[in-house]
Formats: sequence, C-alpha cells, structure tokens
Amino acid sequence: MGRSVNHAVARLLVVLASALLVACGRIEPPEKSGELVIGIIAGPTTYQDDAAGISGFEHDLLEGFAAALKLRTRYVAVKDPDALFKKLRAGRIHLAAGVPIDGNQELVFSAPIRESRQVLVGNADDLSVDSDPIDLTGRSIETLLDSPQAETLQKLAGTPPRFTIVEIAVGSERELLQRVANAKSHLAATDMLNYSLALNYYPDLAIVQELPDQIRCGWAFLPEYASLAQKADAFIAAARQNGSLARLQDRYFGHIQRIKADGVARFINDIRTVLPRYRQQFQTAQAESGIDWRLIAAMAYQESKWDPLATSFTNVRGMMMLTEDTADRMGVSNRLDAGQSIRAGARYLAVLMEQLPGEIMEPDRTWLALAAYNLGMGHLNGARTFARQMKRDSGSWYDMKKVLPLMSQPGYYSRLKSGPARGGEAVVMVENIRNYYDILSRLEPPWQPTPKLSLSLR
Repeated sequence: MGRSVNHAVARLLVVLASALLVACGRIEPPEKSGELVIGIIAGPTTYQDDAAGISGFEHDLLEGFAAALKLRTRYVAVKDPDALFKKLRAGRIHLAAGVPIDGNQELVFSAPIRESRQVLVGNADDLSVDSDPIDLTGRSIETLLDSPQAETLQKLAGTPPRFTIVEIAVGSERELLQRVANAKSHLAATDMLNYSLALNYYPDLAIVQELPDQIRCGWAFLPEYASLAQKADAFIAAARQNGSLARLQDRYFGHIQRIKADGVARFINDIRTVLPRYRQQFQTAQAESGIDWRLIAAMAYQESKWDPLATSFTNVRGMMMLTEDTADRMGVSNRLDAGQSIRAGARYLAVLMEQLPGEIMEPDRTWLALAAYNLGMGHLNGARTFARQMKRDSGSWYDMKKVLPLMSQPGYYSRLKSGPARGGEAVVMVENIRNYYDILSRLEPPWQPTPKLSLSLR
C-alpha cells in the first residue's frame, strides 16, 4: 500500500514538474519530446526559407544531426544574437546554431563547425581607404552589436581609443556590408565568409585590412544539455571524417569564389583521371538531349565533382544532384546510378531550354536554362520580369546575371508569388560551368553520335 502511494506521489511530482516547465516557457528535453528545437538567425550562411523549401548550411547539418538522434526538428528563427541567446537561457530552445565560440562560461559549445578570418571592409571606389596599410586613426568602424569583431576592434583601438567603434543592430552581416556598398559608412568589420558571400550582391566591396584572430562558429547549449553537446561533437567529428561536412561546405560556400589556380589544376587532373570512366555516359546523354557532352560534363563537375554517390543532408543526390521530384519526373529509379543521373540531368536541361521564349538566342539560352536548373523556371521568369521593369534585356545573360542576385532581397521577392531565391548562387554556378566548359572544350574534342546510335535512342 505504502509503495503504491509513493509511486503515485512520484508520478504526480513528474506531472507537476512538467507543468511548471511549460508554465515557465521551458521546453522538454529532446529525448522526452522526440523533438530537437533549434534557435537560428536566418541568413545566407545558416538558414533560408524560400519557395524551394528550407535550406542552408547550418540547416542541412542540423537535419543530419537530428536524423542521427532519430529526432524531429523545429526551428525558431530570430533576428539577432541577443534574441537568440535570450531564448537559449530561457530554455525555449535546445541549442543556438551558427554562433561564435567564445569564453562564455555559462554555456557549453560544440566543436567548431567552421572557421573564418576577420576582415575590415571598405568600398573599392572610396579613395579615402585606398592606402596600404590604412591608417585607422580618427576613423569610424561599424560592426554588429556584440559581435566577435567588436571585441577584436576594442583590443586594436587601445587606450585611449585611436578610432571609433560603432556597434549597430542592423540584423545581419549582409545589411552591415550593404551600408558600405551604398556609401552610408566607410568601414565595416566582418568575417571572410560573409564578405565573400556579400560580393555576389555588392561587387564594389574590398578588403582594406585583415584583422587578427579567426572566428570559430559552432552550436551553443545550456549546461543541462551537456550530454547533447557531447553527441553533437561526435556527430561533427564523424562528418569531418567521412567528408560530408566538407561536401556541405562546398555546396553552400564553394561557389562564392571564382575558380582559382588550384581549382583549375584539380579539374585538369580530374579530366585525366576521372572523366574517362564517364565519358561514354556523357556522350550518350548528348545523343539523347542534343546538348554538347562537354557542357553536360561541366554541369556534373559543378554539381558533384563527378562523384556518382554525392549526397546532401537534404537528400539531393547523385552525379547531377537531382531532387526526388526531378528524378521522378525524368523517370530515374536510382539517383546514385551515374548513367541514369547524367542522362536525366541532360534531358531536364533540354526541357528547360525548350521552355524559354523562342527569341532568346544562344549562348544566352543555355546560360539562362542553367540558371533555371538551379533556381527553377518560376524564379527565373520572375527575375526576367524584374529585368524588363528595369529596362534591361531579359533574354541576355549579361543583363540577367546582374538582376538575379536581387531575388534574395525583400524589396524584390516580396512582389513575387514564387518568393525569395538564391539568385547570386545561380549566377556563380553558371559562371563556374562556363569556365569548366571552356577548359573541357580546349582539352576534349567534340563528338557526334553515329546514325545507328541516334536511331537506337529515339
């Protein structure tokens, strides 16, 4: 009898404790709720929710982490670090994603997920910052409120400070750098990744000076979730070891720099060592689609580096990195089959080329279709509408690659049914493919199918 009473009292205490947690706004531990609640600042390096779905480097990595723990995910998007850490300390999220790892003793941090150099950025057209090295004495430097750059600048400024640090709460690194691009401020402190991403939108930005210390970003937890942080460390270590973290970084950030000398050297080596395995399949895809096999090969290299088993955390897979919907539409039964993936990707590009208006000539037709391959035809058509409104040629790649990056800005995408899109990413993808195609065209001869093969593929 006494044991039953004790058991009932214990159950009542558990219920009361749960009710108290709910009343205080604190969420249950993930192992109890089956849900991992993630706080995140939306942005190009972390998390984006557009018509194509939710994506982003941090998002995809977190999806992989949650899947490894067999948990559902729920994202709580906030505007700034202050709001993010308030929710973490209030127990309303299990972790804060994409945050700088610092010496805060109140929190437990995961292993670093990415590292980036800190830089001072100015406008390339601003002659007042055109000196090497720049004299910062008496200048005003903007940075985000409570950012790692603010701490670095305070150390550099000295006592008394030789320059003014202006911490602003604009919300995002890109908005901070937009102020420099629009000549609303002369100098801003940021990190190399955000600077490189911003170049897709604001090409007049330039690095004035590198700042000391790298920033390291990871996930932050309350001490009560230290065991969850340990699981995160194990997941991150495994992702580094199996290459999935590097592939994810390349997918989201590899495009932000144009192909450099070492990238060209690797590509030429892969032409010699990897391409021979797939040359015939690329040529078969040409016979089916009518598209130059070297262009198809350039697409595949941009998408997967000719890795037929390439897979993202969001389940985009294969040599041509096909989504499930595209694979179903193109009749693909196995996206990891190189031949099926290559032929389907080529046929899909041919379909997109056919959907463009007849008056668009080559090579613009191909470059625009490649952009649609990345964005979707709906987003491309929306961008073409904006181009016409801006008195630009909507059938010219030269004009369109200046318009497409605007698709990520609220002032533009808010007027579209299709919503926001990563147009800057599409531009760089197409430009990279053009570079790869040029190299292949120099090193590999054109190919024409035999009449017999052409007939067999009809």
